[in-house]
Amino acid sequence: MAKRELVTKSFYFDEFTYSPTAVAKKIPNDPNVEQTKNLKHLIRSIVQPIKDHYKKEVKINSGFRSATLNVAIGGSKTSQHMAGEAVDIEVVGVPNKDLAEWIDKNLSYDQLILEFYNPMKGVNSGWVHVSLKRTGLNRKTKLVAYKDGKTTKYENVVDFSKVK
Repeated sequence: MAKRELVTKSFYFDEFTYSPTAVAKKIPNDPNVEQTKNLKHLIRSIVQPIKDHYKKEVKINSGFRSATLNVAIGGSKTSQHMAGEAVDIEVVGVPNKDLAEWIDKNLSYDQLILEFYNPMKGVNSGWVHVSLKRTGLNRKTKLVAYKDGKTTKYENVVDFSKVK
């Protein structure tokens, strides 16, 4: 078994490449050199600062996805997860809406999506998707994702505090 690589004081690299779906379906999920650089940049620039701020467990719902894994889970064909530039997270005990607001006000990012948040289902409903490009322009796009029947819709927002 390979030695676990500590990327920051709180996170190991394999926490961001592990996927129960990949294990169950025997799908390789190993990033290449560029994807690895991108993922480490994301962990250092986004996830560790979140951990430092909240001082609580940061739950990694989805990190890096190989193209095959992305297809297997029904991910977007342009998903930044495949580039090692995106992570879906939650902070245990912190409403996902509050997490999205904090990231927006305190960190640089490319896309920030409050996904499937529904306070009627509890403050931790859904998750927060955040992406960051290591090279190139980060757009600082804010979105809310929701289901409209079986279709996922995305809506641009100016301020997460106004999301109901």
